[in-house]
Amino acid sequence: MMNILKSLFGGGDTGKFDELRAQGAVIIDVRSPGEFASGHAKGAVNMPLDTLDSKVAALKKYKKPIILCCASGMRSGQATALLTSKGVADLHDAGSWKKLG
Repeated sequence: MMNILKSLFGGGDTGKFDELRAQGAVIIDVRSPGEFASGHAKGAVNMPLDTLDSKVAALKKYKKPIILCCASGMRSGQATALLTSKGVADLHDAGSWKKLG
């Protein structure tokens, strides 16, 4: 049951995300600009979920891991599914941005 929740809401080992960040991962926060302005992970880029479809080509050009986050994990999970279906590789769903500091 816990693995199902983790797969739905992101998360898991925060050490994994530290390692990905050390490798130069890009953090994409898919919350609204207002939510992002109220706090976000250090170095995160704001790309609201409803704009991701128009950013697929740019995201495919990244040659490093992409960590997706949001408030609770719902939107980052949707973003992961969307981008995976569009062929974007090396995606990692962190769930809540607060896990990333």
